[in-house]
Amino acid sequence: MMNEALIVIDVQNDFCPGGALAVTDGDSILPQVNRLIAEFPHVILTQDWHPAGHSSFASAHPGTKPFDSTTMPYGQQTLWPDHCIQGTSGADFHDSLDWIRAELIVRKGFRPEIDSYSAFFENDRTTPTGLGGYLKERGISKLAFCGLALDYCVAYSALDAAKLGFEARVLVSACRGIDLGGSVATMTAQMQDAGVTLVQESFNGRQN
Repeated sequence: MMNEALIVIDVQNDFCPGGALAVTDGDSILPQVNRLIAEFPHVILTQDWHPAGHSSFASAHPGTKPFDSTTMPYGQQTLWPDHCIQGTSGADFHDSLDWIRAELIVRKGFRPEIDSYSAFFENDRTTPTGLGGYLKERGISKLAFCGLALDYCVAYSALDAAKLGFEARVLVSACRGIDLGGSVATMTAQMQDAGVTLVQESFNGRQN
């Protein structure tokens, strides 16, 4: 199954317990994620990589607080605590992540004026990261997603993968969500409607 890749989304210190934007039990997925990394023929990682003062930070918008929403030129944007700032320990991959087998690391959110949830597009939904072209040039057509957070970067990545014509699965047991205002249920329904396969049970490897 050399046409299949595992996409590990944002398993970084700031998204794990103790981090600036911690996902509850975010570090609990690491044993399963590491097993998956060992079993897939291709592994790609994404890394949130914001400059200080990024426009998606509440601190960049006086009078707002984290998890407020604001209107940006590209639409509505949730404002976040400062997190995953370039070159800081919070932006580093979790120490327990076996990232050495990664063939590619996609950094996203590095443009100061726009946030990026998806591994494929910035939040304007048109600016590409280049991942889609990379995968297609290598003949990879099946993608499995895991990581943080289920209802944001994982979901947006899986939805874009399906839109681009990839066969997309989300390994739900190897993800954790933020669940902001019911976002887990909302994004789960969107993924199902888009034809993304949600694998709920513990999963130990590739499709047969």
